[in-house]
Amino acid sequence: MTAQPTTASAPVPAAPLVEQDGPLLTIAVSTAAAGNSLADDAMIEGAAALHEVARGERAVGAVLLVGTGNNFCAGGNVKAFAAAEHRPTYLREIADNFHAFVNALHEANRPVVAAVKGWAAGAGMSTMLHADVAIGGTSTRLRPAYRGIGLSPDGGLTWTLPRIVGPARARHIILTDQVIAAEQALAWGLLSEVVADDEVESRARAVAAELAAGPWQSDNNTRALLADSATRSLADHLAAEARSISALSASPEGIEGVDAFVAKRAPDFAAARTR
Repeated sequence: MTAQPTTASAPVPAAPLVEQDGPLLTIAVSTAAAGNSLADDAMIEGAAALHEVARGERAVGAVLLVGTGNNFCAGGNVKAFAAAEHRPTYLREIADNFHAFVNALHEANRPVVAAVKGWAAGAGMSTMLHADVAIGGTSTRLRPAYRGIGLSPDGGLTWTLPRIVGPARARHIILTDQVIAAEQALAWGLLSEVVADDEVESRARAVAAELAAGPWQSDNNTRALLADSATRSLADHLAAEARSISALSASPEGIEGVDAFVAKRAPDFAAARTR
């Protein structure tokens, strides 16, 4: 009997970290590799794609953040931190890439949806707090996790968390390294919605797709108004709202929205954007 020749199976290509499906841009902030830790490659590729959105080179209406393993993101790759030849240099590079991604996410000025399944710890918690809509599952858990390894937060956690839950509660959560269950996260406004664990990504994708199909300029202006509200006086903010609603009334989407309402039909914002 002669041995049958064997053929080595081709390696399975890694799933892309950044994908665009119509007007929806999906970014995988972590993969199953290294325990669902924050993927530095995703930060770099994601930031590049988001810069294209900001420059008008990508027609994107919404951004969906996902993790491709069992968790949204379990934090930074601590084993890589430990193995670095010079930890301060390595950590600074990782933090800079992470922060460039966060800045790009805000500069793109598109609604952001996060599919927060499993754990969102450390950098994962920092990332999800930049989402406009965060969908969690019944088993979702949030945890700052920095104190446990003797480090301080990055990714904007000490900026976003006090704005969502208040300074006193933010201090308590971070300094006691609190584990926050899904229902508590929902009550505190850290999660927008809680669904069954196996429905997290499908629900988040559906919400993101609905946002992407809507009036882009309206969403962009609304997000900008919300972001600026904390630093403006009421009079200045009312003036900004008046400028925005007036300008939008002459935009293709604004015209389509008003005309569709009067005609008692569903607006077609995508078609309006091409006129």
